[in-house]
Amino acid sequence: MRNLVLATGLALLLAGATAFAADDDRPLPPQNAQKLSAIIAKVEQRDGFRYVKEVDWDKDGYTVTYYTADKAKVEITFDPVTAEPK
Repeated sequence: MRNLVLATGLALLLAGATAFAADDDRPLPPQNAQKLSAIIAKVEQRDGFRYVKEVDWDKDGYTVTYYTADKAKVEITFDPVTAEPK
């Protein structure tokens, strides 16, 4: 029984590893990119900011989705190097 549990755990671990490998073909931020925490800090300073819902990365930069105090949904894409909105 113990061997079955170990084998099942190992199979699940390996299956999960292949799922992570699928992300290898996504573009990475450039070497000189600003820290994501610096970009989020800028978002948090915006008028009416309430909370960050989601952050996504693609070749265009970081897209931050957040909500304001009046429940408005805002999506902004930031240049990863300058940390400025596009």
